Amino acid sequence: MRIVIALGGNALLRRGQPMTAENQRANIRAAAESIAQVVPGNEIVVAHGNGPQVGLLALQAAAYHEVAPYPLDVLGAQTEAMIGYVIEQELGNLLPSDQSLATLLTMIEVDRNDPAFASPTKPIGPIYDQETAERLKAARGWAIAPDGDNFRRVVASPKPKRIFEIRAIRSLVERGTIVICAGGGGIPTVYDEAGLLHGVEAVIDKDLASALLAEQLDAQLLVIATDVDGVYTDWGTPRQAQLGRVAPAELLGLDLPAGSMGPKVQAACDFAQSTGNEAVIGSLTDIAKIVAGDAGTRVRT
Repeated sequence: MRIVIALGGNALLRRGQPMTAENQRANIRAAAESIAQVVPGNEIVVAHGNGPQVGLLALQAAAYHEVAPYPLDVLGAQTEAMIGYVIEQELGNLLPSDQSLATLLTMIEVDRNDPAFASPTKPIGPIYDQETAERLKAARGWAIAPDGDNFRRVVASPKPKRIFEIRAIRSLVERGTIVICAGGGGIPTVYDEAGLLHGVEAVIDKDLASALLAEQLDAQLLVIATDVDGVYTDWGTPRQAQLGRVAPAELLGLDLPAGSMGPKVQAACDFAQSTGNEAVIGSLTDIAKIVAGDAGTRVRT
């Protein structure tokens, strides 16, 4: 079975953890242990988030005043390589020595007229208290939005339209390679009025990009791995209840947070509706159970 596994931010950095290389490697090692269980007999493609990492690089670049900070598309490319490198190592340490792995920098086309550019929603970087967030907003011209009891920088999150490297990804998968790609939603690129391709200041939602990736690869299963074991109704109340098997129409009718579960549900429904195959939202630690059909919120038409 061909499976696309989209790793949520908790696979790289847990909420509140310092963004050290050691913490990120430890979390990726745990994710690799879950993924390694489903490699035998399957074709695996791994996508991942990069919000904290690209935000950290942006902060580091802003601290150096000799040159202008690098744009978000370049920082996205850097994090794709950085995170893919660690995922490759940790998976390689768990799998047979003849298992090939590859990380592909992945450019994804977006529409330069996407309305998302006028309404930033995608959180990146660390969390701040309100006072610090307001100060950074004034000093750097950032858009800031609530994140739980704290605040984070938000940037435009246009919809993914086309994956430029899809043929290379498919070729590698068909030859038995585990491919790490579309990291952080891929590198956002647009065609300008002259028909030239270039990067754009944005971050594509990783789950929506993963759904497009799974569709274009003819995957039989999309696994959206996160830090909860499924989608819940009435989350955070005494009435909360996990959804098991569910149709896209039922899920899309729920009122879910745009910055967290909302894109995951939209991605799962997009994949299920476009392919007729199954998408599952569930816990990173339950990947083997998800693939076996025994865990997660399972979305199918």
